[in-house]
Amino acid sequence: MRHSPGQWLRRATVGVLALATMWTSAGSPAAAAAAAAPAPEAESLAFAQRFAALQHGGIVRAANSSISCRPSQSSCEGVQSGSAGVNGDFDMFYIDVDRDPNTYNSSRAEVRLPEGSQVTYARLYWGGNLRVGEQKPSEDNGRVLVAEPGGEYKEILADTVVGHRVTDNVDAFQASADVTGLVQQSGPGMYTVAQVNVAAGRSAAGAWGGWTLVVAYENVAQPLRHLALWDGFVPLRSEAAELRLRGARFPADAKGSVGLVAYDGDRGNSGDSLTVTSGSRSGSIPLTGPGNSRDDVLNSTISGPGSSSGARVPAYANTLGYDSDVFDLAGGLPHAGDEATFRLASARDGAWAGVLFAAVDARQ
Repeated sequence: MRHSPGQWLRRATVGVLALATMWTSAGSPAAAAAAAAPAPEAESLAFAQRFAALQHGGIVRAANSSISCRPSQSSCEGVQSGSAGVNGDFDMFYIDVDRDPNTYNSSRAEVRLPEGSQVTYARLYWGGNLRVGEQKPSEDNGRVLVAEPGGEYKEILADTVVGHRVTDNVDAFQASADVTGLVQQSGPGMYTVAQVNVAAGRSAAGAWGGWTLVVAYENVAQPLRHLALWDGFVPLRSEAAELRLRGARFPADAKGSVGLVAYDGDRGNSGDSLTVTSGSRSGSIPLTGPGNSRDDVLNSTISGPGSSSGARVPAYANTLGYDSDVFDLAGGLPHAGDEATFRLASARDGAWAGVLFAAVDARQ
Protein backbone atom coordinates (compact mmCIF):
# COMPACT_ATOMS: atom_id res chain seq x y z
CA MET A 1 0.00 0.00 0.00
CA ARG A 2 1.27 3.41 -0.83
CA HIS A 3 -0.50 6.09 1.15
CA SER A 4 0.20 8.67 3.78
CA PRO A 5 -0.15 7.82 7.48
CA GLY A 6 -2.51 10.76 7.82
CA GLN A 7 -4.95 9.23 5.35
CA TRP A 8 -4.61 5.87 6.98
CA LEU A 9 -5.09 6.79 10.59
CA ARG A 10 -7.28 9.84 10.70
CA ARG A 11 -9.22 8.36 13.58
CA ALA A 12 -6.28 6.62 15.21
CA THR A 13 -4.67 7.67 18.43
CA VAL A 14 -1.11 8.93 18.32
CA GLY A 15 1.22 5.92 18.25
CA VAL A 16 3.44 6.92 21.12
CA LEU A 17 4.42 4.69 23.99
CA ALA A 18 6.72 5.31 26.92
CA LEU A 19 7.23 2.45 29.33
CA ALA A 20 9.61 2.46 32.28
CA THR A 21 10.24 -1.04 33.64
CA MET A 22 12.12 -2.04 36.75
CA TRP A 23 14.05 -5.26 36.29
CA THR A 24 14.32 -7.55 39.29
CA SER A 25 16.78 -10.30 40.10
CA ALA A 26 13.99 -12.83 40.56
CA GLY A 27 13.79 -15.50 37.90
CA SER A 28 10.03 -16.07 38.04
CA PRO A 29 7.98 -14.86 35.05
CA ALA A 30 5.24 -12.29 35.31
CA ALA A 31 2.26 -13.56 33.30
CA ALA A 32 -1.43 -12.85 32.93
CA ALA A 33 -3.99 -15.36 34.18
CA ALA A 34 -5.68 -17.44 31.49
CA ALA A 35 -9.31 -16.71 30.66
CA ALA A 36 -11.99 -19.30 29.99
CA ALA A 37 -13.29 -17.52 26.88
CA PRO A 38 -11.89 -15.21 24.18
CA ALA A 39 -10.83 -11.94 25.72
CA PRO A 40 -12.75 -8.71 25.07
CA GLU A 41 -11.44 -6.12 22.66
CA ALA A 42 -9.99 -2.64 23.13
CA GLU A 43 -9.47 0.02 20.49
CA SER A 44 -5.80 0.42 21.32
CA LEU A 45 -3.53 -1.26 23.86
CA ALA A 46 -0.60 0.48 25.53
CA PHE A 47 2.48 -1.71 25.73
CA ALA A 48 3.00 -3.51 29.02
CA GLN A 49 5.52 -6.02 30.25
CA ARG A 50 4.30 -9.59 29.85
CA PHE A 51 7.32 -11.51 31.14
CA ALA A 52 10.64 -10.76 32.84
CA ALA A 53 13.39 -12.98 34.21
CA LEU A 54 17.07 -13.02 35.07
CA GLN A 55 18.37 -16.42 34.05
CA HIS A 56 20.93 -18.30 31.98
CA GLY A 57 19.28 -18.62 28.58
CA GLY A 58 17.57 -16.51 25.98
CA ILE A 59 14.51 -15.94 23.81
CA VAL A 60 13.69 -17.51 20.44
CA ARG A 61 10.68 -17.17 18.21
CA ALA A 62 8.90 -19.04 15.43
CA ALA A 63 6.77 -17.04 13.00
CA ASN A 64 5.05 -17.09 9.64
CA SER A 65 2.58 -15.15 7.55
CA SER A 66 -0.98 -16.37 6.93
CA ILE A 67 -1.70 -14.71 3.59
CA SER A 68 0.21 -13.91 0.41
CA CYS A 69 -0.32 -12.95 -3.24
CA ARG A 70 -2.17 -15.35 -5.53
CA PRO A 71 0.38 -17.46 -7.47
CA SER A 72 -1.56 -16.88 -10.70
CA GLN A 73 -0.43 -13.24 -10.76
CA SER A 74 2.57 -12.71 -13.01
CA SER A 75 4.89 -11.06 -10.48
CA CYS A 76 3.79 -12.99 -7.38
CA GLU A 77 6.48 -15.69 -7.47
CA GLY A 78 9.24 -13.12 -7.78
CA VAL A 79 7.90 -11.10 -4.85
CA GLN A 80 7.59 -14.20 -2.68
CA SER A 81 11.24 -14.91 -3.50
CA GLY A 82 12.22 -11.46 -2.26
CA SER A 83 11.61 -8.98 -5.06
CA ALA A 84 10.15 -5.57 -4.35
CA GLY A 85 6.38 -5.43 -3.96
CA VAL A 86 3.70 -4.39 -1.46
CA ASN A 87 0.43 -6.02 -0.50
CA GLY A 88 -1.75 -3.28 -1.94
CA ASP A 89 -0.48 -4.22 -5.41
CA PHE A 90 -1.88 -7.76 -5.26
CA ASP A 91 -5.00 -9.84 -4.98
CA MET A 92 -4.14 -11.65 -1.74
CA PHE A 93 -5.18 -15.17 -0.76
CA TYR A 94 -4.67 -17.56 2.14
CA ILE A 95 -1.58 -19.66 2.78
CA ASP A 96 -2.82 -23.18 3.56
CA VAL A 97 -0.18 -25.91 3.99
CA ASP A 98 -2.00 -28.52 6.09
CA ARG A 99 -4.23 -30.15 3.45
CA ASP A 100 -7.04 -30.08 5.99
CA PRO A 101 -10.41 -29.21 4.37
CA ASN A 102 -11.61 -27.80 7.69
CA THR A 103 -9.08 -24.94 7.70
CA TYR A 104 -8.83 -22.07 5.23
CA ASN A 105 -5.36 -20.84 6.27
CA SER A 106 -2.38 -22.51 7.90
CA SER A 107 1.40 -22.11 7.99
CA ARG A 108 4.32 -23.67 9.87
CA ALA A 109 7.48 -22.50 11.59
CA GLU A 110 10.15 -24.10 13.74
CA VAL A 111 10.91 -23.45 17.39
CA ARG A 112 14.68 -24.00 17.51
CA LEU A 113 16.22 -24.33 20.99
CA PRO A 114 19.84 -24.95 22.04
CA GLU A 115 20.43 -28.47 23.33
CA GLY A 116 19.73 -28.81 27.04
CA SER A 117 17.22 -25.94 27.17
CA GLN A 118 14.13 -25.81 29.36
CA VAL A 119 11.18 -23.65 28.30
CA THR A 120 10.22 -21.13 31.00
CA TYR A 121 7.59 -19.10 29.14
CA ALA A 122 5.87 -19.16 25.74
CA ARG A 123 3.30 -16.86 24.20
CA LEU A 124 1.53 -16.99 20.84
CA TYR A 125 0.59 -13.76 19.01
CA TRP A 126 -1.60 -13.51 15.93
CA GLY A 127 -3.17 -10.66 14.00
CA GLY A 128 -4.26 -9.30 10.67
CA ASN A 129 -6.49 -7.07 8.59
CA LEU A 130 -10.17 -8.06 8.62
CA ARG A 131 -11.29 -5.84 5.75
CA VAL A 132 -9.89 -6.13 2.24
CA GLY A 133 -11.96 -7.57 -0.63
CA GLU A 134 -14.01 -9.33 2.05
CA GLN A 135 -14.93 -8.52 5.64
CA LYS A 136 -14.14 -11.02 8.39
CA PRO A 137 -16.18 -11.01 11.63
CA SER A 138 -14.25 -9.64 14.60
CA GLU A 139 -15.86 -12.28 16.84
CA ASP A 140 -13.22 -14.72 15.55
CA ASN A 141 -10.23 -12.53 16.51
CA GLY A 142 -9.60 -14.39 19.77
CA ARG A 143 -9.39 -17.93 18.38
CA VAL A 144 -6.78 -19.90 16.42
CA LEU A 145 -5.81 -23.55 15.99
CA VAL A 146 -2.33 -24.79 16.91
CA ALA A 147 -0.71 -28.15 16.24
CA GLU A 148 2.51 -28.96 18.07
CA PRO A 149 5.26 -31.05 16.38
CA GLY A 150 3.63 -34.32 15.39
CA GLY A 151 0.35 -33.33 17.09
CA GLU A 152 -3.24 -32.51 16.19
CA TYR A 153 -4.93 -29.13 16.17
CA LYS A 154 -5.98 -27.63 19.50
CA GLU A 155 -8.13 -24.53 19.86
CA ILE A 156 -6.27 -21.63 21.50
CA LEU A 157 -8.28 -18.75 22.97
CA ALA A 158 -6.82 -15.29 23.61
CA ASP A 159 -6.31 -14.77 27.34
CA THR A 160 -5.68 -11.05 27.24
CA VAL A 161 -7.54 -8.03 25.89
CA VAL A 162 -7.49 -8.06 22.10
CA GLY A 163 -6.32 -4.93 20.32
CA HIS A 164 -8.79 -4.07 17.55
CA ARG A 165 -8.94 -0.79 15.62
CA VAL A 166 -11.08 0.24 12.68
CA THR A 167 -9.81 3.10 10.51
CA ASP A 168 -11.00 4.53 7.20
CA ASN A 169 -9.16 1.82 5.27
CA VAL A 170 -8.50 -1.18 7.51
CA ASP A 171 -9.91 -3.31 10.32
CA ALA A 172 -6.83 -4.41 12.26
CA PHE A 173 -6.28 -6.57 15.35
CA GLN A 174 -3.76 -8.50 17.45
CA ALA A 175 -4.50 -11.22 20.00
CA SER A 176 -2.32 -13.46 22.18
CA ALA A 177 -2.39 -16.43 24.54
CA ASP A 178 -0.10 -18.10 27.07
CA VAL A 179 0.96 -21.44 25.60
CA THR A 180 3.76 -22.23 28.04
CA GLY A 181 2.37 -25.63 29.00
CA LEU A 182 1.95 -26.72 25.39
CA VAL A 183 5.50 -25.75 24.39
CA GLN A 184 7.06 -27.18 27.56
CA GLN A 185 5.40 -30.52 26.87
CA SER A 186 6.00 -30.54 23.10
CA GLY A 187 9.50 -29.05 22.93
CA PRO A 188 11.26 -27.81 19.81
CA GLY A 189 10.10 -28.54 16.29
CA MET A 190 7.59 -27.40 13.69
CA TYR A 191 4.40 -25.74 14.97
CA THR A 192 1.40 -25.17 12.70
CA VAL A 193 -1.00 -22.27 13.29
CA ALA A 194 -4.32 -22.16 11.42
CA GLN A 195 -7.46 -20.04 11.18
CA VAL A 196 -5.84 -16.67 11.82
CA ASN A 197 -8.71 -14.23 11.25
CA VAL A 198 -7.48 -12.38 8.17
CA ALA A 199 -9.35 -11.24 5.07
CA ALA A 200 -8.43 -12.06 1.48
CA GLY A 201 -8.82 -9.91 -1.62
CA ARG A 202 -7.45 -6.67 -2.96
CA SER A 203 -7.64 -3.08 -1.74
CA ALA A 204 -5.49 0.03 -1.63
CA ALA A 205 -4.56 -0.77 1.98
CA GLY A 206 -3.86 -4.43 1.22
CA ALA A 207 -4.26 -7.69 3.10
CA TRP A 208 -1.80 -8.78 5.79
CA GLY A 209 -1.60 -11.14 8.74
CA GLY A 210 0.46 -13.75 10.54
CA TRP A 211 1.57 -15.25 13.84
CA THR A 212 4.60 -15.34 16.13
CA LEU A 213 5.41 -17.79 18.93
CA VAL A 214 7.84 -16.23 21.44
CA VAL A 215 9.67 -18.74 23.68
CA ALA A 216 11.91 -17.92 26.68
CA TYR A 217 14.22 -20.70 27.77
CA GLU A 218 16.72 -21.52 30.53
CA ASN A 219 20.03 -23.16 29.71
CA VAL A 220 22.96 -23.42 32.14
CA ALA A 221 25.43 -23.39 29.23
CA GLN A 222 24.22 -19.94 28.12
CA PRO A 223 25.25 -16.55 29.59
CA LEU A 224 23.26 -14.96 32.40
CA ARG A 225 20.81 -12.60 30.73
CA HIS A 226 18.00 -10.19 31.42
CA LEU A 227 14.97 -11.48 29.50
CA ALA A 228 11.84 -9.43 28.87
CA LEU A 229 8.74 -9.47 26.69
CA TRP A 230 6.31 -6.60 26.12
CA ASP A 231 3.16 -6.44 24.03
CA GLY A 232 0.44 -4.00 23.04
CA PHE A 233 -1.29 -2.75 19.92
CA VAL A 234 -0.25 0.75 18.98
CA PRO A 235 -0.55 2.53 15.62
CA LEU A 236 2.74 4.00 14.46
CA ARG A 237 2.64 7.31 12.66
CA SER A 238 5.46 9.83 12.59
CA GLU A 239 5.83 9.26 16.32
CA ALA A 240 7.74 6.39 17.97
CA ALA A 241 7.22 3.54 20.38
CA GLU A 242 9.79 3.66 23.20
CA LEU A 243 10.62 1.03 25.81
CA ARG A 244 12.96 2.05 28.61
CA LEU A 245 14.76 -0.61 30.64
CA ARG A 246 15.87 0.51 34.08
CA GLY A 247 17.67 -1.39 36.77
CA ALA A 248 19.00 -3.98 34.30
CA ARG A 249 22.73 -4.03 35.01
CA PHE A 250 24.66 -4.92 31.86
CA PRO A 251 28.39 -4.83 31.01
CA ALA A 252 30.05 -2.73 28.32
CA ASP A 253 29.47 -4.20 24.86
CA ALA A 254 26.74 -6.45 26.22
CA LYS A 255 25.62 -9.08 23.76
CA GLY A 256 22.10 -10.30 23.18
CA SER A 257 19.17 -9.86 20.86
CA VAL A 258 16.09 -7.70 20.35
CA GLY A 259 12.96 -8.81 18.51
CA LEU A 260 9.81 -7.14 17.22
CA VAL A 261 6.46 -7.99 15.69
CA ALA A 262 4.76 -5.33 13.57
CA TYR A 263 1.95 -5.22 11.06
CA ASP A 264 1.63 -3.66 7.62
CA GLY A 265 5.13 -2.38 6.99
CA ASP A 266 5.95 -1.87 3.31
CA ARG A 267 9.20 -2.95 1.70
CA GLY A 268 10.96 -0.03 0.10
CA ASN A 269 9.23 2.67 2.18
CA SER A 270 12.16 4.17 4.09
CA GLY A 271 11.82 5.87 7.46
CA ASP A 272 11.38 2.78 9.68
CA SER A 273 14.04 2.19 12.34
CA LEU A 274 14.76 0.32 15.56
CA THR A 275 17.40 1.99 17.71
CA VAL A 276 18.94 1.51 21.14
CA THR A 277 20.36 4.14 23.49
CA SER A 278 22.20 3.41 26.75
CA GLY A 279 22.37 6.35 29.12
CA SER A 280 23.62 9.81 28.28
CA ARG A 281 27.10 8.78 27.11
CA SER A 282 26.07 7.17 23.84
CA GLY A 283 23.90 8.31 21.01
CA SER A 284 21.15 6.39 19.32
CA ILE A 285 22.50 3.26 17.62
CA PRO A 286 20.44 1.67 14.81
CA LEU A 287 19.90 -2.08 14.88
CA THR A 288 20.15 -3.89 11.56
CA GLY A 289 20.10 -7.48 10.44
CA PRO A 290 19.79 -9.83 7.46
CA GLY A 291 17.31 -8.20 5.09
CA ASN A 292 16.68 -5.27 7.44
CA SER A 293 18.45 -2.01 6.67
CA ARG A 294 18.79 0.72 9.27
CA ASP A 295 16.12 2.82 7.53
CA ASP A 296 13.60 0.11 6.57
CA VAL A 297 13.13 -2.42 9.37
CA LEU A 298 9.37 -2.71 8.77
CA ASN A 299 9.84 -4.27 5.36
CA SER A 300 7.77 -7.47 5.35
CA THR A 301 10.42 -9.90 6.60
CA ILE A 302 10.72 -12.77 9.05
CA SER A 303 14.42 -12.82 9.79
CA GLY A 304 17.08 -13.26 12.43
CA PRO A 305 20.85 -13.52 12.89
CA GLY A 306 22.73 -16.74 12.17
CA SER A 307 20.92 -19.98 12.96
CA SER A 308 18.48 -18.43 15.43
CA SER A 309 15.62 -18.50 12.94
CA GLY A 310 14.19 -21.93 12.30
CA ALA A 311 12.61 -23.35 9.16
CA ARG A 312 9.29 -22.06 7.78
CA VAL A 313 6.65 -23.54 5.48
CA PRO A 314 6.26 -21.60 3.28
CA ALA A 315 9.46 -19.55 3.64
CA TYR A 316 8.53 -16.46 1.63
CA ALA A 317 11.25 -13.81 1.66
CA ASN A 318 8.66 -11.02 1.24
CA THR A 319 5.70 -11.58 3.57
CA LEU A 320 3.73 -8.64 2.14
CA GLY A 321 2.86 -6.82 5.32
CA TYR A 322 3.99 -8.98 8.26
CA ASP A 323 7.23 -8.39 10.21
CA SER A 324 8.67 -10.68 12.88
CA ASP A 325 12.38 -9.91 13.16
CA VAL A 326 15.25 -10.57 15.56
CA PHE A 327 18.26 -8.23 15.66
CA ASP A 328 21.74 -8.90 17.05
CA LEU A 329 22.44 -6.42 19.85
CA ALA A 330 26.22 -6.59 19.38
CA GLY A 331 27.68 -3.07 19.52
CA GLY A 332 24.41 -1.50 20.59
CA LEU A 333 25.42 -1.07 24.26
CA PRO A 334 29.03 0.12 24.18
CA HIS A 335 29.04 1.31 27.81
CA ALA A 336 28.17 -0.54 31.00
CA GLY A 337 25.01 0.67 32.66
CA ASP A 338 21.58 -0.16 34.01
CA GLU A 339 19.30 1.66 31.57
CA ALA A 340 18.61 1.23 27.88
CA THR A 341 15.93 2.62 25.58
CA PHE A 342 14.65 0.83 22.51
CA ARG A 343 12.83 3.03 20.01
CA LEU A 344 10.73 1.79 17.09
CA ALA A 345 9.80 4.53 14.64
CA SER A 346 7.84 4.52 11.39
CA ALA A 347 7.85 7.89 9.67
CA ARG A 348 6.12 6.71 6.49
CA ASP A 349 4.32 3.39 6.90
CA GLY A 350 0.84 3.20 8.39
CA ALA A 351 1.88 0.32 10.65
CA TRP A 352 1.04 -1.21 14.03
CA ALA A 353 3.53 -2.25 16.73
CA GLY A 354 2.54 -5.47 18.49
CA VAL A 355 5.47 -7.09 20.33
CA LEU A 356 8.98 -6.29 21.53
CA PHE A 357 11.31 -8.68 23.33
CA ALA A 358 14.92 -8.52 24.49
CA ALA A 359 17.64 -10.79 25.88
CA VAL A 360 20.60 -8.78 27.21
CA ASP A 361 23.75 -10.04 28.94
CA ALA A 362 23.74 -9.32 32.67
CA ARG A 363 26.71 -7.90 34.57
CA GLN A 364 28.30 -10.60 36.70
